[in-house]
Amino acid sequence: MKIILIMFLCSYIEGNACKVIETPIVEFKDFHSCSIHGYEYSANLFNNINKDFVNQYKAYTKFTCQEITETTT
Repeated sequence: MKIILIMFLCSYIEGNACKVIETPIVEFKDFHSCSIHGYEYSANLFNNINKDFVNQYKAYTKFTCQEITETTT
């Protein structure tokens, strides 16, 4: 089983769409490790992002861990 992390940076301001954030690790062996990485990456991002940017755009993150099926050819 392979799990991929898809993370977004979003804004509560109307008209601003969520944007995909690239993360250094994108493939995981299980949902647990994917979820832990998603929360840790989000916390690290907000610890290093400009506070004024976050407040101005009411920024937040969201993520999903999705199972991908492997195909053999």
